[in-house]
Amino acid sequence: MVKFNLTPTDSEAPLHERLAQAINVLIDAGQFKAGDRLPPHRVIAQQAGVAIGTVTKAIDYLSDRGIVRGEVGRGTFVNAKRSSSPSTGEVDLSLSVPPLYVDEDMFVAAAERSARNVLKIPSGGLYDLKGTFSQRSVMAEWLTKTRVDIDADDLVLCVGAQQAIHMAFSDVKKVSTLIACEAPTFSGAIVAANHLGLELLPVDHDEEGMTPDALDKALAETGCRAVYTVPVCQNPLGFEVGETRRRQILEVCLRHDACIIEDDIYSVHAAKGRLTYKELAPQQVYFLTSLSKCLTPLARVGVMAPPRDRMSSVTKILRAEAFGAPPTALEFGSSLIELGADVIAASALRKEAHARTEMAAKVLKLPSVPMPHGAPHLWLPMSAVDAERLTRRALEQGVRVTPPEATALKGRRASGVRLCILAPEHRDDLQRGLTIIAMLLNDTSAATIV
Repeated sequence: MVKFNLTPTDSEAPLHERLAQAINVLIDAGQFKAGDRLPPHRVIAQQAGVAIGTVTKAIDYLSDRGIVRGEVGRGTFVNAKRSSSPSTGEVDLSLSVPPLYVDEDMFVAAAERSARNVLKIPSGGLYDLKGTFSQRSVMAEWLTKTRVDIDADDLVLCVGAQQAIHMAFSDVKKVSTLIACEAPTFSGAIVAANHLGLELLPVDHDEEGMTPDALDKALAETGCRAVYTVPVCQNPLGFEVGETRRRQILEVCLRHDACIIEDDIYSVHAAKGRLTYKELAPQQVYFLTSLSKCLTPLARVGVMAPPRDRMSSVTKILRAEAFGAPPTALEFGSSLIELGADVIAASALRKEAHARTEMAAKVLKLPSVPMPHGAPHLWLPMSAVDAERLTRRALEQGVRVTPPEATALKGRRASGVRLCILAPEHRDDLQRGLTIIAMLLNDTSAATIV
């Protein structure tokens, strides 16, 4: 039975608009397709826990925007979206960009709210390098609700997760010029390390990330005292680290007095519980995330929680890099959360990721995927030569994938190709792109999966 999840009750939007947004999310997620008839007003009212009059207003709201139409004696039907037709051009599977599930009205409401609030910030926000206490409180409440218990005073807000990575790497450089990680790893981490003159140390991994024995050996032999990890949907390999493995990795790090930079940006897709390294050892972990993957890249607010004894040092790095994030950006991100956009987006993203993961597994005939419940990207393992060939031939056929060298550590060649399955705006475009990839994989002159 379809459930109509409303925006939290403290939202300032009228109840019928929140219900309309909930219905629209279900339409965008594909639960109601063009031509489908919506349930009767009575059923929607019962499931959403609202009055029938509220449902009528919500349907009128959607009708005014061309999303649905009413037919006398027949009911309410979903319209084909005028702006949602699949493209006929290049299918881009190279960037991890989630679909937008926050509608224009909510964006406008957040913009108006943030404009009113930001004008009240004294001195242009220059004395609040880490973000105002109010902004940090919103982010702390969001993290506590969704991921990890944390205080506003423990947070640093910055331009995005990329800056958070760069600041964390800058700080750990004082104790370690080596940072251990899986290979391949996130291209942004590679760029940050190269810029700072740091070396990323490859650690052998299995289907759940770096293995404790391999990490123990790497730290013991090199003296490395820092570990970078993306525990949920590792980028680009796509696996999730469970609780047992997290505890094992942490035990190794504590034994070698190594800190952990925990990049939790994909936590919206977590399926193995909410336990984080930060919760297990707050003084050992630089925790970082952003709104870009769980809400929208249009609100690239970075959130970082360094060990408390490193807060002063990290703040100085922030001062040197950017003098703090723009107060308008932080206020806009905070307003989106206060209006409930994060709840709407998270629910829709999880459903869409699940549907697209199933589609990819079926089209590509994959026997299994690391995160079957849904992930923003998939990794196709193959030889480095085959990866380069597939990338080139796919582009010739109009499908762009992540260049293998983007995620390869220095001196290594990436043995696989990443597909960002949430990137295309429409599922039909993804289907077309995956079909071309499947054709190339089946061509023995194109690639041989290992």
